Amino acid sequence: MKLIILDRDGVINYDSEQFIKSPDEWRPIPGALEAIARLNRWGWQVVVATNQSGVGRGLFDMDTLNTIHDKMVKSLAQAGGRLDAIFYCPHAADSTCDCRKPKPGLLLQISERFNTGLEGVPVVGDSLRDLQAGVAVRGAPFLVLTGKGQKTAEDPALPEGTRIFADLAAVALELAA
Repeated sequence: MKLIILDRDGVINYDSEQFIKSPDEWRPIPGALEAIARLNRWGWQVVVATNQSGVGRGLFDMDTLNTIHDKMVKSLAQAGGRLDAIFYCPHAADSTCDCRKPKPGLLLQISERFNTGLEGVPVVGDSLRDLQAGVAVRGAPFLVLTGKGQKTAEDPALPEGTRIFADLAAVALELAA
């Protein structure tokens, strides 16, 4: 099985320091939806793993998160693509849960659901915590320079072996080769 795990904010859609709190605030990064569609055509199963602490902070509720994800799924379908699953951590940053990245719980849930190990699976993110979660499950860390990616690329704690790409479209092209 060809599986790829994507963070949401900063990878698929524009990020915001004030969180993406409504469907109106969710806007895809140019080329990202088409990149997912290409990955689908090339036989990849595409899964999203995203921290959504805005729920835990009370900035928006689960219905709103579901509506945001519905907009993402419908926008992706219009581009000819699909997501095979969306996993999210709704807990606030100070939570002791095991699903908030950089902890690996969310990715372990993906492993269990898809009945596969994650060794070598591309884990694409724009933040250090995305990459750290991927490394914790022996995935391959892929950093995109969209979202917080430019700043993350300069972090001395960047995991060894992290591959750096301009955006999700560049990741898709690399994986097609």
